[in-house]
Parts: sequence; C-alpha cells; structure tokens
Amino acid sequence: MRNGMPGPRVPKRGQNDIAKRHAMGRKEALEAGKSLRKPQQEEENTPQADRVEGRNPVLEAMRAGRTINKLYVLKLTENARPDPVLSRIINMAKDQRIPIMEVPRASLDSMSQTHNHQGVIAQVASHEYVSIEEMLEKAESKGEAPLLLVLDELKDAYNLGSILRIADAAGVHGVIIPQHRSIGLDSMVAKASAGAIEYVPVARVNNLSRTLLELKEKGFWIAGTDAEGTNMYFDDVWSGPMTIVIGSEGEGMSKNIKDKCDYLLSIPMSGSVNSLNAAVAAGIVVFEAVKQRRKAK
Repeated sequence: MRNGMPGPRVPKRGQNDIAKRHAMGRKEALEAGKSLRKPQQEEENTPQADRVEGRNPVLEAMRAGRTINKLYVLKLTENARPDPVLSRIINMAKDQRIPIMEVPRASLDSMSQTHNHQGVIAQVASHEYVSIEEMLEKAESKGEAPLLLVLDELKDAYNLGSILRIADAAGVHGVIIPQHRSIGLDSMVAKASAGAIEYVPVARVNNLSRTLLELKEKGFWIAGTDAEGTNMYFDDVWSGPMTIVIGSEGEGMSKNIKDKCDYLLSIPMSGSVNSLNAAVAAGIVVFEAVKQRRKAK
C-alpha cells in the first residue's frame, strides 16, 4: 500500500491512532505613504493580463469552456431594467458554477484595460485546472503513494504561489482548492509561483468537504494543520496515501473541514508571535512528510 495506489478503508480515524501506524508572508503595506486596501479592492484595481472584457468576448469564452475564476457584472441601480445579454451571461455563469460579483460601474471602469467592458469582466485562469484522477495517475506512473495538498479558503495570491513552489520542490502530486471563497490561478499567483504553476497540477472542486470524504474512500489519510492539534507535525503519520490540509491565512481550517481530518497536527513554537502564514506552515509540514516517506522506502 505504501508504494501503490490505495485501497478501500474506513473513513474516520481517531486522533490517538498514531501508534497503530507505527509498524514571511506577503507585505501588509503596499508602500510607504499608501493606505492598506482590502484584498477584493486590490484585485479589482490592479491591471491583469488574465481578464476577458465585454459581452461577446465573455459569452464566447464561456461557450468555449474556458476556465473562469470569477465574473464581475454591473450592479443594477434601483428600478433599472435588466439587460437581456447580461442576464444571459449571469445565467450561464450560474449553470457553470462560476462565482459572480455584482460591482458598481466605477469598479468595472477601474478594472478595465480596454475601457469597453460593457458591464462585464471575466477573470480567467492563468493555467488550466486538472482532475484529481489525473493527480493520482501521476503518482501511480512514478510508483509513489500519492501526496496531495488541500488549501481551505486561501485568499492571498502570494501564499498560493509560494505553496505551488513548495509543492513543486517537494514532489507533491497535486494541490486542491475550492471553487468558492478561495483565490484561483490568476496572474498574480502565476508570478508568485516563479514558474511552479506550470509543473504542479491544481484541481478546483465545488465541495471541499465531499472531496475529502471521497479521498478517504480511496484510502487516503487526512492530516490537518491546526494550532490546537494533539499531534506534532513530526510524528510518524506520513506513510501511505496522504492529504495535507492547510487552513486560510487568518482563520485556519473551517470546522466542517477540521471534522474530516484523521489527525490534527501542530507546529510547536517558542516565540512571541504564535502563528505562521499559510505558505510557511505548508513548507514545514510538507518537507517533514517527504523526509519520513523517503526513510520508509
């Protein structure tokens, strides 16, 4: 099981089952003299190369099946008549489960690079997503037990880009992110990844909780990182098919995701600052997992 593909297993393990298995972050200020901006404001106001603007271009991109991270549409004023083309775009986006943001015209004007957005701008992926099955096939082709990273509602482009670099360096077989309440593969992530985005498979799923349960059914152990975890990240838990869950920058893992974990692992710290950013925590845990898995071969 250690070097092959996983078989069926009972989904939930207790937090004390380890014995059975023994056989700096992104700068907060933009620059001196400038005020801080919220992530959404920064995303809207920063010119990007990964945007499609205008009604027909957006419609064609959606018809062609191009991956769209987010759709920005004009927020109608009170008593305004709905535009039939924009309504059609919105309905198509809902059918394709694309996150929709209704924003005022001033925001669209600020985001627009063509100055002809016609009330709609689509943020498209800088790189195509893959399926989880493709990740598992990649691991199988290498004769390795799968090692996956799950990111629970990560919202910072620098953190995601850095985690992709870590995943590439460590030989992680794939990264999984949720479709909603998470940053996607945009141009800022691509830049922060320093090219790793081209080599690390990323899957985007609609329901992260259900995905973890499906991975359990395939034989995966789920290890979540949590400051209150009862196990240490260096404990011997890393053999076999593994999924490591990294929580969001400020809130950590959501309760629903935490409940799906077989282990909650903490990183002991002695300093005055009692938390690490998501990328740093991921690097510590991932390379410990890789070290133990190599020793076990």
